[in-house]
Amino acid sequence: MPALYTLEIFTPRRLFFSGSVEALTLSLADGEAGVYANCAPFTAPVVPCLLKIRNREGIWKTAFCAEGFIEVTGEKTVIITNAAEWPEEIDYAQAEKAKKESEEILANGLFKFETETASARLRRANMRIKAKNSDQ
Repeated sequence: MPALYTLEIFTPRRLFFSGSVEALTLSLADGEAGVYANCAPFTAPVVPCLLKIRNREGIWKTAFCAEGFIEVTGEKTVIITNAAEWPEEIDYAQAEKAKKESEEILANGLFKFETETASARLRRANMRIKAKNSDQ
């Protein structure tokens, strides 16, 4: 049986996930990362991404994860994020709307703060859409 560790994912609104897992993959500010039991400890910023969790039965489950931080210690991993959603919780129409609005701002934005905000919003929208599509 593969080694397990505890994963907890917190958002401002709820405890999104808590349980024993085999593995986790996600995007950090400097690239993709995989976390397994007995992984070397680290703390890093998380960027909007598809979060993939492999449960104790070896089944992968995908979710959307917004920006936040991950802390990996010997036996436990904690993610604190602005938002996390399972595919069935994602409002596809709202994500498409956010994507379209962000693309328009990026095409026509005059100010740096507008384009930086729109770029971040676009990444979140794209990741939500990918997460929603992964459920089908």
